[in-house]
Amino acid sequence: MAGAAHSATAPVTGDAFRTQAVAFVVMAAAFALAPAVVYPVFLMKAMCFALFACAFNLLVGYVGLLSFGHAMFFGMASYVSAHAAKVWGLPPELAILAGTATSAALGMVAGAIAIRRQGIYFAMITLALSQMVYFFCLQAPFTGGEDGIQAVPQGMLFGVFDLKNTAVLYATVLAVFLGGFLFIYRIIHSPFGQVLKAIRENEPRAVSLGYSVDHYKLIAFVLSASLAGLAGATKAIVVQLASLTDVHWSMSGEVVLMSLLGGLGTIFGPVLGAVTIIAMQNYLAQLGSWVTIVQGVIFVVCVLAFRRGIVGEFARLIKKQL
Repeated sequence: MAGAAHSATAPVTGDAFRTQAVAFVVMAAAFALAPAVVYPVFLMKAMCFALFACAFNLLVGYVGLLSFGHAMFFGMASYVSAHAAKVWGLPPELAILAGTATSAALGMVAGAIAIRRQGIYFAMITLALSQMVYFFCLQAPFTGGEDGIQAVPQGMLFGVFDLKNTAVLYATVLAVFLGGFLFIYRIIHSPFGQVLKAIRENEPRAVSLGYSVDHYKLIAFVLSASLAGLAGATKAIVVQLASLTDVHWSMSGEVVLMSLLGGLGTIFGPVLGAVTIIAMQNYLAQLGSWVTIVQGVIFVVCVLAFRRGIVGEFARLIKKQL
């Protein structure tokens, strides 16, 4: 996996940019045309999780901070978005914005605490904070406890577009996903992103060059939390449900698996990883609890055969940055 992350450090050349632009167009076209042959709700859920995985990859793949608690941002945004739409009666765009803003604020607090440590200590702090958020969601009156928030109204987007129309809802989710993906791409290839990669590769040297490392880490953490919240808030509107599953520690594990499967430090890897995991959960659901075992076997095979992840290995073979 480290090889893919290391290759991402190189600046994007004109040839690499063209390759990535073509890959983006292919990905966008695939998602746009897929509803003709695949169940749209499954695809919308896959796009939400793909954005979640991309947000997580921004932190672990480009900053080197492994979080075991990203479910707190995804799940809390899901709850706030659902509550805002159902109880407060906000339109979907404001409900999603409320969920995203909540995750950004939570990310600011959690990041200020966690970035003071590195490695496994950072990971354990994020896991502990995530568990605190989980038990808060379990006990808080507005979350509905174990029942969650059900029958979330989808409403009218900007007062014009009826999200109860599947085609309109799908176009909205696709726009959110592609917008979030391009935003992450811009972050990665900005001067700010180059500093993040420098911190990942050699933090002491970045400090010696005068960069406020903790400041950059905190900004990256908040951006990752916000984008994870955007994914969770959108998912709540799509499936009309916010539940404890969204904020459970296993959700943090799933997003780690998605990123590793696709390829850490790659741009398109988390998307492929998320679609693969969600497809297995959807189409192998009849296996019951065996789905987890199947995912474990696939993960082990990928770690042994594709050390850089699926996209990372493919990028190495074609000698392109993906």
